[in-house]
Amino acid sequence: MYISKLSVLNFKNFKNGEIKPSATINCFIGNNGAGKTNLLDAVYYLSFCKSYFNSIDYQNINHNEPFFMINATFVIDGNPHEIACAVRRNEKKIFKMDDKEYQRLSDHIGIMPLVIISPSDADYINEGSDIRRKFIDSVLAQYDKLYLDHLINYNKALLQRNTLLKNFYEHLYFDKSALEIWDKKIIELGYKIFDKRTAFIKNFLPIFQDYYTNLSGGNEIISITYDSHLQQGHFEKVLADALPNDRKALYTTVGIHKDDLHFTINGFPLKKYGSQGQQKTFLIALKLSQFSVTKEIKNTTPILLLDDIFDKLDNNRVEFLMKIVEGHRFGQVFITDTDMERVKRVLNNAGIQAAYFEVTDNNIYAAK
Repeated sequence: MYISKLSVLNFKNFKNGEIKPSATINCFIGNNGAGKTNLLDAVYYLSFCKSYFNSIDYQNINHNEPFFMINATFVIDGNPHEIACAVRRNEKKIFKMDDKEYQRLSDHIGIMPLVIISPSDADYINEGSDIRRKFIDSVLAQYDKLYLDHLINYNKALLQRNTLLKNFYEHLYFDKSALEIWDKKIIELGYKIFDKRTAFIKNFLPIFQDYYTNLSGGNEIISITYDSHLQQGHFEKVLADALPNDRKALYTTVGIHKDDLHFTINGFPLKKYGSQGQQKTFLIALKLSQFSVTKEIKNTTPILLLDDIFDKLDNNRVEFLMKIVEGHRFGQVFITDTDMERVKRVLNNAGIQAAYFEVTDNNIYAAK
């Protein structure tokens, strides 16, 4: 699976650009601020129906323009397909495949599997639990449609329950039977999501630990622990016991929407006790494991986006990544960097052929 043509109109800082990328390695070279990362984000958008960096659609429209469009031809098993996305201010997002508009964007997730490695991945360590839930959800959603449906319906039920809690407070009444309708739905879906997340982490962990060991060459013991309210006992009781707090807070304080992943090194929190190099290695191993799991389950090689890796990683980690690429474990890869000579030197040393594109003045050109 690969993208054979990509065109971008009014997306972020790009007014208009079109390329025909290689089916293997593609390098976008340009100065900081030229828009290299935005091109990767356009590719990400075609996979997940949203930006990796800014989920508010209209904010991705080029300033003073009324809309943006991203179009691509991508090839699966030798068959070309057309993907088109259009976002206009104050209007519904339009997403099409082969000229047929999706009624539910969730139906597209997993069609074009993709993994991105970016400096912003540091948020998985430094920010709140919602970022780490986003990681586990994005992995599962690409190969498990039922999981994505459960998650969407859980969030809808959660919204209804939270709305009821606010209405009770504002109108000075309480209707337990009305709340129990949504309690039942949240409990039913919560168990299903919890079971999927538990099984995922169990299978994911040894793959992740193997990647970390190969990347670091060290002896650190690293781990990922799944933390959920549903581990505290029957969800029915946990939810019932939390009702007094829910009524005070005016929202649902327990459930799978509060789940978290704890990252540790040698038994201690990675955020506090991991060096910068260890944290970078942890994050790369996390994403490479995502790639491996997705590839194995879907029996399709995802697209890989590598944003600014040569500048942010030391030579040993870059060399390890290139050995993996050289070993043909990846399919189509998009790389960004500021230094053409550096990228060519690294790839040439690894015996890797690549297509090069220059990004200047918010446009993109095939490099000569």
